[in-house]
Amino acid sequence: MSTLINISEDVLASPPNHVAIIMDGNRRWAHSRGLSILAGHRKGAQVVREVVEVCPNLGVNYLTLFAFSSENWKRPVLEVNDLMSLLKLYISKELTNLHKNNVKFQIIGDKSALSDDIQKLLNEAERITEGNSGLKLCLALNYGSRNELTYAVKKICEKVKIGEIKVDEIDEFKLNNYLYTSGIPDPDLLIRTSGEMRLSNFLLWQLAYTELLFTETLWPDFNKEKFIAAVKDFQKRERRYGSASS
Repeated sequence: MSTLINISEDVLASPPNHVAIIMDGNRRWAHSRGLSILAGHRKGAQVVREVVEVCPNLGVNYLTLFAFSSENWKRPVLEVNDLMSLLKLYISKELTNLHKNNVKFQIIGDKSALSDDIQKLLNEAERITEGNSGLKLCLALNYGSRNELTYAVKKICEKVKIGEIKVDEIDEFKLNNYLYTSGIPDPDLLIRTSGEMRLSNFLLWQLAYTELLFTETLWPDFNKEKFIAAVKDFQKRERRYGSASS
C-alpha cells in the first residue's frame, strides 16, 4: 500500500485524529453512466482503498466508514446480496495488505444479522489485525446510531439490575463504555459525499463536536486529493467545543 501523491508540511501539521465518512452516491454515479448499481459500489470500493492508503501519510489515526446501515436492509434483495458479496471480496482481497501495512481492522454495528460466513470472515480479519498499531480502520456494518444507543442503555440497565452499577454512577463516560465505539475517540471530521446534508443515523452521540464537511462529489468520484483537500479545510476551522472564540 503506497501513495505517490506529495503531501505538504502544512497538511501534516495538525491533521484530524479521527475522520468518519458517509460514503454516499454509488447508485447515482452508476445510474448517470448507465451502469449497474454493483458497478457503482465496486468503484466506491476502489476509493476506499485510496483513502485508506493516504491516511497514515497524513497522520490520521482513525478512519470510520459507513458501509451498510441498519436501514439498508430495505433496499432490493439483489442489491443487498451484491453489497454483501462485494464486502466479502473486499475483505478477502485487502486483508493481507491491511495487515502488512499495520492497519487494525474493526467492525462497529450489530454483526448478528449478517450471514455466518461474513461474520466468520470479519471476526478473522479483526483477530489477525488486532495487534497492529497503525491506522485503525472501523467499518460500520448493520449500524444505526439509535440502535447503538438503545443497546448501550439496555446493557447499563442490566448492570444496574444486578447491582454492578449504581444509578448515580451513570454519566456520559459510562455510557461511552457500552457503545460499539468504546475505546475509539470521537471523530474530529465527518465527510459526507453526494451533496446530501444529513447524518442518516450515523454516530449521533459521537458527532456532538465534530466538524462537518458536505461535498457534492459522488463517492466513486472522490479520491485521495479530495480527501487531502478536506483535511486542509478542517485545519482552517476553529474548534471551540462550546467555549467563546479566542
